[in-house]
Parts: sequence; structure tokens; C-alpha cells
Amino acid sequence: MHDFIIKRAALVDGRQVDIAINDGKIVSVNETQSSSELAKKIIDLAGKYYLSAGWIDSHVHCYPASPIYHDEADLVGVASGVTTVVDAGSTGSNDVDDFYRLTRAAKTHVYAFLNIAKTGIVTQNELADMTQIDKQAVSEAIARNPGFIIGIKARMSSSVVGKNGIKPLVRAKEIQQENNQLPLMVHIGNNPPDLDEIADLLTQGDIITHCYNGKPNRILTPAGTLRESIQRALKRGVRLDVGHGSASFSFDVAELAIKQGIYPHTISSDIYCRNRLNGPVHSLATVMSKFFSIGLSLEQVIRCVTENAAQALRLTHKGVLGVGYDADLTIFELKQQPQVFSDSEGKSVTGEQYLVPLAAFVAGDLVLTDEGKLKDVFSL
Repeated sequence: MHDFIIKRAALVDGRQVDIAINDGKIVSVNETQSSSELAKKIIDLAGKYYLSAGWIDSHVHCYPASPIYHDEADLVGVASGVTTVVDAGSTGSNDVDDFYRLTRAAKTHVYAFLNIAKTGIVTQNELADMTQIDKQAVSEAIARNPGFIIGIKARMSSSVVGKNGIKPLVRAKEIQQENNQLPLMVHIGNNPPDLDEIADLLTQGDIITHCYNGKPNRILTPAGTLRESIQRALKRGVRLDVGHGSASFSFDVAELAIKQGIYPHTISSDIYCRNRLNGPVHSLATVMSKFFSIGLSLEQVIRCVTENAAQALRLTHKGVLGVGYDADLTIFELKQQPQVFSDSEGKSVTGEQYLVPLAAFVAGDLVLTDEGKLKDVFSL
């Protein structure tokens, strides 16, 4: 007797499958067939709705007590079909314990990239004072929060580092080496430091977020080709993350990069309350939908928020629809109708299709995001 069976779920590769869930894990994935298997609850999607591994947003800001970038984990998470969110540096060693405490009540899985500045983002220039970087305090915070802190974050743009240039990133790499080579996410923006300096310090598994920003210090040269320093970094295994945000995504840069085969490894939102309510972000689904108009397929987009994200974040039991993986699942539609999308530069593009998340399973527990739409399906 299974906890759940989801029947006739449409996958992005064109197949239909039946999926059984027990104790928060996927226990079988089979091509759709008449089955005598029993479950406490059975959902029949009738091939009408897509299902994927649960969506992972690898760059959000959801520490509710943050004075600048804050939100509620479930508003950027399960309410939008996202089963896992990773806060990207809102907190440092001073307040990450409080953040952990506040997240325990969330239905969404919440993890954190710890800001190398002990205060986190309480001002926009947290790395302008090098005394903010206390390596011992970072290591102690990581040791206190195993399984919650899954990486470290360094914001490397002029407004953040002040006159310190590349020095905070050098310190971040030292912290990384002293803490089991945890993933390092690096925010890029206006220079100094120059992006070439940043890229040349990064190593396999490091993540460049805001990779398609439209600022002069971007991944493309003035001629529109990929910077040589970024080419070298990608060859070393450095990953590109979207990190859309309020000021860090350009349709023009993204389209030109993708035409050259410079794809994102992960698609993330950089969402918080203001850009969720007022745009241009709104939700991870909105950010994902923008990529249909600039060269990515549905399969590529979904991979960026499932398998690729889990790999980048070392969440080894997530991101795959496979036996033994966490029963984190997202059910969604792909609407075929025009929709206007905006980037962070004020440009609008009319897309022909967009994603609508309908429900999520988090560790096998069902959360509806549009109960009116699916009440006939989820008559539980």
C-alpha cells in the first residue's frame, strides 16, 4: 500500500509515467500501464499536466528579518511550485542561526549560502570593510548548521566591496578551502573588480550568478563575444547561474549568449518581496518562461531547475525522477498564449508560451498552488 500514486503524468520528454511515493521517497517510476497497485491516495493527471522533479530555485532572499532583501520561504517556494529554495547570502555568521530557526516551520525545503560578511546583507556594502570577514566565525557557523548551510556567497561588485577590489574574493576562496570546498556563489555586477579578475580566481564547482546582466562588466565583450576569462573558467568547471533579480538580467545579453551556445547551468530568480510583487521577477516560473523566447526548449529549462540545480548544490537526493530520490515533485502546465515579459533593463518581449505551476509535492506531501484549477484532479 503506497502513500500516493500519480498516474498518467506527462514528462517533458514526451513519455507518460505512473509514480508511486512512500515515506517521502519515490519508490517506482513506470511507463503508464493498467496497474493493480494500491495507494492511500491516487491522482490521475490523465496526460493533461506535466510533472517534473521538484523545482529548485538556487538564488532567493527569504530571511524574513533582513532589512533589505526579505520574503517568506513559502511565498517564493511552494506557493509558486518550487519545492526547494536556497537563500543566497542574506545572512552571515551573526544571524544564520536565527534564519535556520525561522525556516523550520516552512513547507518548502530551505537552504542557505552563507554570506562571508558576518552581518550578511544589512547594508549594500557589506564587504567594504575587510573586518566584516571573520573566517573563524564562518567556519563555526557552518559547523553549527550542517545540512542547512550548503555553500558560501561573495558579492563582488563595486557598490559592495568599495575600495577592497578583489580582496574579499581571495578571502572567500581561503574560507572555501578550509570548509570542505563548499560551493561558492559569486555575484557579479559593476566593476571594480573587473570580471576577468573574478573569473580567473574561480575553480570547478564555483557559481557565477547574474550571468546575463547588462552592465559593462558582463560576460560578453563589447563585440558580443564571450570574454576569454569566462571561456577559461567554464573549461575549469565554473557554472553560470541566471540570478535574474531587479537589476541583473538582460534579454539582449542572454539571447546573444545563448545563440553562441553559452547556456545557463541553472535558472534562478533572485526573488524577494519587492520584485516578486512588482516585477520584473514575479516567480521562478516567470523567469523560466522568459527563456522560451530566447532559445531554450522546455526540456532544457526544466533541467536547469531540477537535475542541474541539484548537482550544482550537491543535493544528491533531489532533482531526479528516480527510485530512491526525494518525493519532491512539481506539477505544471505550459500555456500556449502570448505573454509579455520584462527584463531588468526595461525591455519587454512577447512570448508565445509560459509555465503555470499547479501543485507541488514536498517530501511526499501535496501542496496545491491553484486548487480551483485542479480540484477535480485532486479530490483527496
